Amino acid sequence: MDRLENMFRYIIVLFVVISAFFSSIPILAIEVENLYNAKVIVDTQTDSERKRALQQAMRAVVLKVGGQQTLLSVKEIKKAVKNVNRYVANYRYQRNGNNIQLLVSFDENKVNQLFEQINAPIWGRLRPQILLWLVEENGLNRTIVSTSTHYLEVKNDLPQMIEDFSALRGLPILMPLMDLTDANNISTFDIWGRFATQIQSASIRYNPEAIIIVRLSNSSLVPVVDDEIFIEQKDCLLCKKKQQQYALDWSFIADAQSYSADEIDGQVFSDVTYGTAPKVLMEQALSTISDKIYQKYALMGNVENKYIIDVSNISSLKRFIKVEQFLEQLSSVKSVKLLSATGDNRRFELNLKSSGQALLASLKLNKQLKRFIDPLADPFVGSVDDVVPIFYWDP
Repeated sequence: MDRLENMFRYIIVLFVVISAFFSSIPILAIEVENLYNAKVIVDTQTDSERKRALQQAMRAVVLKVGGQQTLLSVKEIKKAVKNVNRYVANYRYQRNGNNIQLLVSFDENKVNQLFEQINAPIWGRLRPQILLWLVEENGLNRTIVSTSTHYLEVKNDLPQMIEDFSALRGLPILMPLMDLTDANNISTFDIWGRFATQIQSASIRYNPEAIIIVRLSNSSLVPVVDDEIFIEQKDCLLCKKKQQQYALDWSFIADAQSYSADEIDGQVFSDVTYGTAPKVLMEQALSTISDKIYQKYALMGNVENKYIIDVSNISSLKRFIKVEQFLEQLSSVKSVKLLSATGDNRRFELNLKSSGQALLASLKLNKQLKRFIDPLADPFVGSVDDVVPIFYWDP
């Protein structure tokens, strides 16, 4: 009986250890679904309202698939939006509470052909996981905002706005839980100070690829108004009522996984922006950051870019075919050519739509092709660009 109890305890301990191990594996990428679908709130179901909504839906899909706002200014994209019916696969109406929504599905092949026509890369379904730390300052109070925030001093429903933006742009944005673990790991002071070391350490549990820190304020970040002008406006009965002013700035850690205790590379700080609508300020900030993320993972080159990689464990024809098909379906790759075969090593030449750096960044999000980094390599010998990157296929 004692032996059975001991064995049972051993199994439980083993199960806990294995579970902890797998739960600690970084999840750097999220596979985004419905890239070619969009929903738009409409007032009526008239033809004119439907046409407006279909055009709005296509702009949303162009943003999701292409990742950058500048695409909406391209002549061919504008023309396609005007002739939106050519790209619509189907649509239907549904009621959501008091709202009527138009749900639109676009023809994936036709949209992709449009992107090929303008030589713009298509951002694939694998997207980096983004963690957003937000501090909202109201007067003398500062609150870390999360999806579970219910404090009275947080006046703006920003979590819902961020969730809507995430769905609209196809960019997985996660907000912290702010449970006891987060409360013990980080303080409002750390986030308001934008201290990268403390913030990255507290973010480890979420395994983000990138981190955004946003400060929203109606007090300390807002410029002080001259008291005399304020008194004059207050005493003026015909003057418009002064609107509450807000200020917002952000910081962006582009590669949260490369953290070391001594240094974090690539922390970017924005200028302060001002306005009267916090949601508008937040949307503008997230749009700018989304473009930066796009530039890292799907940066477009003006000329054709040849890039060479080695895959070192291709031991069979079946595996070779799988690797070749995998490379060909990458959104940043135009074509694949086998250059050489030595033992189990295969050298491929990739004709890219993007830069080599953007290709490597996007491959980091994929679990099947893993890059080998030699821990004994001398970083001061030769240029990194001159080294052929080595990958291992892990189906």
